Amino acid sequence: MLFNPIALNGAFKESFAKHGWAAVRVQCDYPKKYFIEDYKIRSWNRGAFREMDFVKDKLGVEVQFGKYAFMVYNVCAKMTIFHNLGHIDCGVEIVPVKAFADEMSTGVSYYEQFLWDLEARGIADIDIPVLIMGIDA
Repeated sequence: MLFNPIALNGAFKESFAKHGWAAVRVQCDYPKKYFIEDYKIRSWNRGAFREMDFVKDKLGVEVQFGKYAFMVYNVCAKMTIFHNLGHIDCGVEIVPVKAFADEMSTGVSYYEQFLWDLEARGIADIDIPVLIMGIDA
């Protein structure tokens, strides 16, 4: 038996909702100033958005049982974007530890790898405070 990351995300969503946490979605209006005049923004611009899993009292929470790139994106880009838009002041990224990731049905990244990369990356002047929380079953 392996843990299903999609089912785990659903359980987090249900539990957070019971305590007043809600997703926040922002529309993406892609800038046209970088395109030549006759270029037409087509349907790929319609309905584009970014979403944070849970927000309450200016704290943003992302639960990530996906690929490594999404962990990095959440902390190094998405949380900064939502901070700049005034939705959050700080964040929490919940990810599995290696032992838990090894018990999942899909190949997901894990806390130990993510923590090493963030420490090696160093602090940037756009960073906001984020707690990286490694969990196990």
